[in-house]
Order: sequence, then C-alpha cells, then structure tokens
Amino acid sequence: MSETMWLLSAGFALLLVIGVPFGIALGLITVAVLVTADIPAILLPQTLIGGTQSFSLLAIPFFMLAGELMTAGGLSNRIINLANVFVRHLRGGLGHVAVLAACIFSAISGSAPATTAAIGAIIIPAMVAKGYDKAFATALAVSAGVLGPLIPPSIASVIWGVIAEQSIARLFIASIVPGILLALGLMMVCYVYARRNDVPLEPRASLPEIKAALRNGIWAIGAPLLVLGGIYSGAFTPTEAAVVSCVYSLVVGFFVEKRLTLAMMPEIVLRAARITAIVMFIIAASAGFGFLVAQEQIAIHLANWLASTIETKWAMLLLVNVFLILICAVMDEIAIMVILGPLLIALAQKFGVDPIHFGTIIVTNAAIGMAAPPIGYCLFVGMAISGLKLGQIARAIWPMIVVMFAVLMLVTYVPGFSTWLPSLIHR
Repeated sequence: MSETMWLLSAGFALLLVIGVPFGIALGLITVAVLVTADIPAILLPQTLIGGTQSFSLLAIPFFMLAGELMTAGGLSNRIINLANVFVRHLRGGLGHVAVLAACIFSAISGSAPATTAAIGAIIIPAMVAKGYDKAFATALAVSAGVLGPLIPPSIASVIWGVIAEQSIARLFIASIVPGILLALGLMMVCYVYARRNDVPLEPRASLPEIKAALRNGIWAIGAPLLVLGGIYSGAFTPTEAAVVSCVYSLVVGFFVEKRLTLAMMPEIVLRAARITAIVMFIIAASAGFGFLVAQEQIAIHLANWLASTIETKWAMLLLVNVFLILICAVMDEIAIMVILGPLLIALAQKFGVDPIHFGTIIVTNAAIGMAAPPIGYCLFVGMAISGLKLGQIARAIWPMIVVMFAVLMLVTYVPGFSTWLPSLIHR
C-alpha cells in the first residue's frame, strides 16, 4: 500500500477517532496528501470549488430556506391541524398525526432535520400532555424526520443524483413508495405503543372541523402539489422547484398567513445558511478527498476485489447495506455518499443493479443514518426540543429503527418498490 493510500485510509480514520469534525478531517488529509505526494497545491482550491459547482446542488439552500420560511410563517401548525382531523381518532392518534404531518412537511422541505424540528416542536409537548412518554414522543419525531429524505423532493436524492449522474426527478419518484412504507411502519409502532400503554382514544373530528381544517390547510397542501406537480409535469427542474417553493413560502407567509415580517427575514435566512454551509463544506471537502481516491484508483481496486470475492448480487447488496448501516451510525451521510460514491457505483455496475434502484437503496440508508445513534442529525434536533439526553432517546427509538431496517430490506430485495413508479411515469 502506497503512502498516499495509508494517509487516505488510516490517517483519515485516526483523525475521526480523536474527534476531528468530518469536514475538517477531510480537508486536513487532502492537504497532507498534496504535500507528501508533491501534487501542485493549486489543485486543492480548484477541486473544492469544482465539487460544489453543480446547478443541481443549488436546490439544497433553496429547499432549506423554504423549510425555514414554512415553519416561521405558521404553515407547520396548519399541516399538523390538517393531519389531526383525519387520524387523531385512531389508536395512537397523536402519533399518527406526527407521521402524517411529517409526510406533508417532507414534501416541502426535503430535509430530515428540518422536518424533525418543524413537527417535533409542536407534537412532542402535545403527545406528552396526552399521556405519551416523552422519550417515545421524541423518538417518533426523530424517526418521522427520516421521511424528509424519502418523500420527494429530497436533498439526499439531489446529492446522489449529482454523484451518480442519474435523473434527479426519477430518483425523487423512486423514493415515494419506500417513504410510504416507512410511514405505515411508524404508524404501526404508534398503534402497538398505544395499546400496550392504554393511551386514551381521541374523539373523531366532526364534519365542520374537517371542513375548517381543509379550508385553513389549503395553502399547506398547495406547496407540495405545486412543487411536485411542476417537477413531474416537466414545468421546471428540481432545482427550479426549490426556488418556486421559496417564492410560494414567502407569498403565503407575508400575504396569507401574515406571520412573516421583514424584521424576521435576516434570522430565517441565517438559519438556512448555517445548515447549508455545513452541507456544502462537507461536499467541497469530500470532492478533494474523492479526487485523490480516484487518482489512486482505490475504488476500482476495491470494487474488483469485492466482485471477485462475492459471487451473487444479493450478497453484494447485503454487504453494502451492512457496511452503510454501520458507517452511517458514526459518519456524516453526505460525506459517505461523496467519498464512497465511486466504489458503490462501480459495485452496482459490476453486478448489473439498476442505477435508480441502487440510488434508492443509498438514499434509504442515508435517511436511516439521520436517526441512527450515536450521531444522527435528527437525534440532536430531538434532544434540543425535548431536553432529553441521547441515551434516553436511543432506548426509545429502537422499535422505529427495526421498522426502518425492514423497509430497507424490502427496498433492497424487491426492486419494484423503487422502479415501478418511475417506469410508469417516465415511459
């Protein structure tokens, strides 16, 4: 193994073990390799900037901003009220409300942390007041946030589409069924919890209540219909849809809800910018690291070795899932997709896996990583909202994690769950 390969593997692992943040560790290792391998230093800024110069990546800051505008503008409350009148009377009603509201909000923001924050801030106190355990309520909000990368539009699908050079619109469509499966699984967990803990049933919503919720929630429903309808009809691209979502959120927040003010805008933009900066820094640093990995042909060598060791497609997919599940629990999902993208794509090509199907597997793994202990982003959002410690949420979230893994296995070994809908729409 060359000195460069040692630095890229063992050196990077060492920095992570001693607690260096992922993006910083990627940058330090990239600089170290450039110095020791006598590679022109000008390649570093060129690669870092080049890694973020994709038109499709513009969707990330705009979807982040749209989510912040929707939350600040009051549409989150209307989404929850709308979900409430339809499912609150079922066993585990408020839990079902959280999941259904997360589905609707996910179709606006495309972000797991944003979905957890928007839904959790309202639903966690409400569930505790109705007798739900606070740790369970928080774990459910964290798990519902996982729907963010699955229900389109999805920031994770945008990133993987750029890396794998696949249609982002087809990746969006491919994740719809997995998202629905996960939502149904989480609702089943809520039902079982409510039965075991004898949570009282809520009264069924009256017809006037349903009409009022529909009337008040029409603008909340309009956002995903506009965004997704525009993408699938070909009216605009996923990136343009993100801009349309922001404009829609501004119009509704200022002129319909009338909760947004010009004084609020700097803080809203700053919150979206902070999250975007973290994501884009990791992508940029990963691009430099990935350039060196490609130069050393590490991905190709490893893919060839794995292909010669593994004889069947199902075994390869199982290995990829196990590997991603383990690494997503301790490493940033975006960095994983960028760094390991060439290796994963090479493996999929070796075994003839449909690229859209494989992309859905990757995105599903990335989504699960958002809620998997110990460093899932949504866990920390849940901790901030509830005031609970990580261990308390981790103990309560395991039934939801089991459901997520079950959905992952279905997506992996039943390709139709991810390929049927794209083939139906894009004939």
